[in-house]
Amino acid sequence: MFGTLQEKLSNALKSIRGRGVLNEAQIDQTMKAVRMALLEADVNFKVAKSFSERVAERAKGQEVLKSLTPDQQIIKIVHEELIESFGGKNTELNLSVPPPAIILLVGLQGSGKTTTAGKLALLLKKTFKRRPYLVPADVYRLAAIEQLTILGNQIGIPVFNSKANQDPVEIVEQAKKEALLKGLDTLIVDTAGRLQVDSELMKELVEIKEKISPHNILLVADAMTGQEAVNVAQSFNQSLGLTGIILTKLDGDARGGAALSMKSVTGSPILFSGTGEKLEALEVFHPERMASRILGMGDVLSLIEKAQANIEIEDAEALQKKLKKGEFSLEDFLGQMRMIKKMGSLGSLVGMIPGVGKALKDFDSEKAEGDMKRIEAIILSMTPGERKKHHIIDGSRRKRIARGSGTSVEEINRLLRQFTDMKKMMEKVSKMGMGGMMSMLGGRR
Repeated sequence: MFGTLQEKLSNALKSIRGRGVLNEAQIDQTMKAVRMALLEADVNFKVAKSFSERVAERAKGQEVLKSLTPDQQIIKIVHEELIESFGGKNTELNLSVPPPAIILLVGLQGSGKTTTAGKLALLLKKTFKRRPYLVPADVYRLAAIEQLTILGNQIGIPVFNSKANQDPVEIVEQAKKEALLKGLDTLIVDTAGRLQVDSELMKELVEIKEKISPHNILLVADAMTGQEAVNVAQSFNQSLGLTGIILTKLDGDARGGAALSMKSVTGSPILFSGTGEKLEALEVFHPERMASRILGMGDVLSLIEKAQANIEIEDAEALQKKLKKGEFSLEDFLGQMRMIKKMGSLGSLVGMIPGVGKALKDFDSEKAEGDMKRIEAIILSMTPGERKKHHIIDGSRRKRIARGSGTSVEEINRLLRQFTDMKKMMEKVSKMGMGGMMSMLGGRR
């Protein structure tokens, strides 16, 4: 995520790192490099210019020039200005209204509106303890109603029974009445999109807005389209008055230009970010955490929150006992891998660990996740007894496991060697008190 922006900014700031004294000429030169770094990362020109000017003005203050660590002071200023560019503090949905709170999702076709509706419903249910009602109001795209209905069934959230021959305004008005009868406090309305912004689309959305008076109008935009996403946001904001933005595919956005430009150009805050294909892969957007990740400071708070949401304290304690007794098996290893997968993509997790994202800038998360899939296939091709006691896996068993998993005997051998080494290391660390640390980071009751 934002690999280009992180690398370019890091290179731009490299010239001042470790310097005990800085003059105005050196600061100007650094700020030119910062502006160029932002532009190369597809940040809007006006935003890049304003950003570097603000940092330069603050960096030339006496507090920095007379500081014993001017390089750290400037990096601190860059960090603070990044936070401001992302919107300052994270903005919350307006849910403090008489039920049902109405959330209108708008955007172009292909931006991920329907999937995002399901993700948002699940997040509101799990994290905000809301009772959402999904409302399919896209009557033009084939299977849009069916798609949202299937998503609702998967996550256990009711979906209004829309018909393709209904008027979208009529759908939402009926859904609002049903929500009140069923005691549901949040309507999430999935509207129609177009391949591009046009007057017909905006006219329909404006009509829906006027009839149902939504409390939140959220644009769902594809972060990977860069400045085009910013242009789309401007158009929707001018016609509808957006209250917030959901950026999808943020995990695949190497540049970061759209995210950094969005708030400054439109005035609308980024509320949520899509970080993967899974229905759990929607997160509250925290400007300060994103700024820290871009500067290689990591995002420990988000990492801990993910661990707390996915690791039961009882599981952590049980694992600790197994490690102490030397009973950690391939079955347990498989369980740990699946827990990590639930926390998100490996690339996003690596980026949350301070210093690691920069150290592993060539880390190939797709390859790593592919390796994890192969390991999972190998372990699943073993019998329960083999998973429990890996030392019984002889030559003929290895050939059978290789055939069953579509891998090779060499890969089986490599996995067993790596597992044995890892098991020894984990058991050694466990005796040093790793269990208490695991409980602190991951436990929830």
